[in-house]
Formats: sequence, structure tokens, C-alpha cells
Amino acid sequence: MHKMFTSLGLMSGTSGDGVDASIINTDGIDQFEPIKDKFFEYDSQIYNSIHNLKERINNIDDLDKISSELKKLEREITLFHAKVIEDFKQSNKDFIIGFHGQTIYHNSKEKISTQLGDGFLLNQLTKKKVIYNFRKNDILNGGEGAPLTPIFHQLIATQKNLYLPVGILNIGGISNITIIKQPYGSIELISKDIGPGNCLIDNWVRKNSKMKFDLDGKLAASGKVNEIILEQALELYINRIDKNKFSFDINDFDISFARGLALEEGAATLTKFTGVIIGEVLNNYIFKNKVTIKRILLCGGGRKNNILIKEIKKNLSKDIDLKLIDDFNINGDFVESQAFGYLAIRSLKGLPITFPQTTKCRKPCTGGEVILN
Repeated sequence: MHKMFTSLGLMSGTSGDGVDASIINTDGIDQFEPIKDKFFEYDSQIYNSIHNLKERINNIDDLDKISSELKKLEREITLFHAKVIEDFKQSNKDFIIGFHGQTIYHNSKEKISTQLGDGFLLNQLTKKKVIYNFRKNDILNGGEGAPLTPIFHQLIATQKNLYLPVGILNIGGISNITIIKQPYGSIELISKDIGPGNCLIDNWVRKNSKMKFDLDGKLAASGKVNEIILEQALELYINRIDKNKFSFDINDFDISFARGLALEEGAATLTKFTGVIIGEVLNNYIFKNKVTIKRILLCGGGRKNNILIKEIKKNLSKDIDLKLIDDFNINGDFVESQAFGYLAIRSLKGLPITFPQTTKCRKPCTGGEVILN
């Protein structure tokens, strides 16, 4: 029996709306128990700053141009995370922090992935061990720094005795797939980013209304798809230059093709565009890897968008059953935050968190930087 640790995983995804926080017990290997999950919404100032600055970053040089603004935002985000940790201190005295931070720029071609979050400041504020900067080592070893959660997906699939092979599709700002072929203990798993998740829909809603996202797909449900614009957009996407892109940032996609549409019409068109891409890329990826897969489980905020899920199903092979991960007693809102609690302990123990078949790194790599008390 390996030593058990209590860790707090903190994840702020590409939607940039707040922090998912999860206390877990784990040995960082094959034992895992969720204890408490909670979401903390960013205030409007942090939320707006994240999205406004992100739109101004198109390449690595832009990071330097707005470095002072990014430093200010990084401090605000770190202070916000410190308050989240205070909330958990009341009921959990001793834990290690897995601090993902807020992704502000990710570019696989430039081999850079930038998260805002000062691990040293968080360590000083909380007096806790902090593990952060999870993507750096993978990139230094030839990987793309994403996706990071497949090893955790494999663990929970093993724990829940899911019928393998199985897919876990996370629909956040970006959508990514993990295909688990064998139980934990084997590295028979593959993963990649699929394409857009919620990012296009969220961006459209944010720019054309006072809302942050399309709750349960209600806007898309009330709008009519503009089939001409959809067909043109899909053709451009299919014929894009970099067809073999392995990981994405939300800046890799834009909503300009929907310009001029009404709010509901744009939401419907962008939702169908996203659903078609996810469904078709999944089909191609499964076929390419010669996997016979009967079930894909959905996690992340996008699983709640009923219209998006219907579109994915329409474009997915009829042999594949699409189910909510929640149906298997796994909270689909907190898979990612629980994962970073788990990855923190693996990093602390020097165990690999990424693999050649999950991020394209040259060899299995451990991850986060450890800051001790």
C-alpha cells in the first residue's frame, strides 16, 4: 500500500469563467477518492480582463507587448486562488495544492503554453506545498503540453470498471478525447485535442449579448441554422493548412464567418459547426487508430448543451453510444480539477504525467514544478 496524500486540484479552463476546485485523496498511482468539489466564479473584472487580453494575443511577441497587463492579471488570479484555498482550509487542515492557473496562450507550433498563476506567491500566501507549471516539462521534451488528463481518465475508467476500450470526451473551451484501451498499469491510451468545444459559442454569446454562454443550448434551440454560411465555414475548416494540428488554443478559431447573423441564428450555426467537427474528427481518429469503441463518456461544461450533443450524435458513428460520465457516478463538472489534484501528487513523486501517445513528447515525462513550504 502506497502512502496516501490529500491534494487540492485547482483548474481554470479556457472558458475563463472561474475556478473548479477539488479536494481528493490519492497515492498518485492507482488509488483515488474524491472528497469535495466546488466552483468559484471569477468576478466580472477578472473575467473581462482574461477575455480582453486573450483577444490581443496572436503570437509570442504579443505576450511581451502586454506583459505589464498580464503581470497585473496574474497577481489578481493568484489572489483569487488564495481565497479559494482559504475556503477549503476550514474543513481540510493539511493538503498539497495542484495549481493549473489560467491559460492565456497556447501555440503548439511555437512550443509554448502560458498559464497565468504565480506559484511562489500562492505558496507564500497559503503556506502550502504548491505544484504548478504542469505543461513546461512536456514541451521541453518535444510534447505539445496538452492534453494532460489522460492518465487520470484511465484511472477513473479502471476504478469504475468501465467496459474498455472507452472514450472520454471533455468539452470545455476546447474539446479533447482520451481513448483508454487497457486498465491502469498499461500505457495503452491515446489522446488529442479534437477542435472547438464551447469557445466559439461562448465568444458569440459574449459579444452579442450580456450573457456569458448559451445555457443548456437554449439560444441555439430557438435559432435557425444558416446552412449556406455553415457549409462555407466547414469547407474552409476542412481545407485549412494545418490539418494535423494536435493541440489547440481558443484563438485558433474565430466567429467572423457568423458576422451579421442574429443572436439565435449565430448560436444555432456555431453550435452545429462545432458539433459537426467534433463528430467527424472523432470518427476519423477512431478509424485511424483502428480501435473498436462502443461508448464515449462526456464531461466538461459542453455536455450540458443539449443542442451541441445532438449535433455530435448526428455526426458520430451509429455504433458508438454517447453517454454522460455522470451516469457512472463521476461528477462531469470536476473531472479536470480532480485530475490536477492527482497530477500534483504524481509530480511530487516524480511519476510521468504525459506520454508520447498523449502529447507527442519523446518519452514519458513528469510534470509540475514543486514549491515546498
